[in-house]
Amino acid sequence: MANDAITRHGQCHCGAVQFEVTLSDGFNSIRRCTCSYCRMRGAVVATAEMGGIRITQGENMLTRYRFHTGAAQHFFCSRCGIYTHHQRRSDQNLYAVNVACLDGTSPFDFAEVPVTDGINHPNDTGRPARRAGTLRFIPAD
Repeated sequence: MANDAITRHGQCHCGAVQFEVTLSDGFNSIRRCTCSYCRMRGAVVATAEMGGIRITQGENMLTRYRFHTGAAQHFFCSRCGIYTHHQRRSDQNLYAVNVACLDGTSPFDFAEVPVTDGINHPNDTGRPARRAGTLRFIPAD
């Protein structure tokens, strides 16, 4: 996994929150989720390990949101409202980072994005994580 690690600069929409992140598995870990919050948020995320994200500006501008068990921490800019990252519920040593916040990256850069079944979360069911499907992007031209 370490061989695929990449480091990128990221920021929210207004630039108040800026960060540097090392994606531990590059973009090999991209995904979406079907849980109630992720479904509404609609972000494509990639994985960073604990210590792999460093807020370089605007830490005081970050707002944290928790729901259900309160284990996951979702961070977003209090000025523009953009979700930047969250600490994962299933493995609190991992962060998920919004790829749309990373310089030079768009969620539309990926032809296929795996979608995990967050409605039936492994911490709730006691069963392994399940893939719910695949989100596809097909450019018009």
